[in-house]
Amino acid sequence: MWQEKDNSLYAELTFKDFTEAFAFMTKVAEIAEQENHHPKWTNVYNKVEIWLSTHEAGDIVTDKDRDMAEGIEKVYSDNQPEKTVENNTTALTEVKLYTDGGSRGNPGPSASGFVIYDMEDNELFRGGEYVGITTNNQAEYRAVLIALQKAKELGARKVSGFMDSLLVVNQMNGIFKISNRDLWPINDSIHKLVAEFEKVTFTHIPRELNKVADSEVNRILDEKATD
Repeated sequence: MWQEKDNSLYAELTFKDFTEAFAFMTKVAEIAEQENHHPKWTNVYNKVEIWLSTHEAGDIVTDKDRDMAEGIEKVYSDNQPEKTVENNTTALTEVKLYTDGGSRGNPGPSASGFVIYDMEDNELFRGGEYVGITTNNQAEYRAVLIALQKAKELGARKVSGFMDSLLVVNQMNGIFKISNRDLWPINDSIHKLVAEFEKVTFTHIPRELNKVADSEVNRILDEKATD
């Protein structure tokens, strides 16, 4: 949060709007009065910039500034969205999920993997499962299903899904018909789950942009091979 530069402790904080920024500044002003140590700061709409240094010490950073910085940081953290106990992530409504499935043999030993991010690309969860002897497409579909289940568990209402299987993306978007009847049940299960969200999209991406989900697939298959 804090950077030491130009003989000052510096922080730039962004809030939802001006009201939230001003409320933060009001609380910090109370601390500044109590400590008789007043920061240099600016405020433009939802952004607050703060500089801390000790004038009587020659405008350098001292322990007085570091103590003040800790107090300001506490005010800031106390006003952030509460975190859930279960997954230690901030309450959220929209996520991005990347899914992948793989089969060593097609059909052969198969696994599904996924990773979920918030909209600022902070990783929230990664995981997957071994799905037995099946095909690539079954594993790809299974990855979508379990990823959506986890997104729902995290409280997400809007989901942007990304995968490198063009076939599955086009089938989920209704562009391609599903000729393989074995895929009908899981496709139906996914569509029923999608209906429980406000919005879900499926987008095709190159394999090189799906490395984390792919690594989960291979991790699970490697671990299964050593059992």
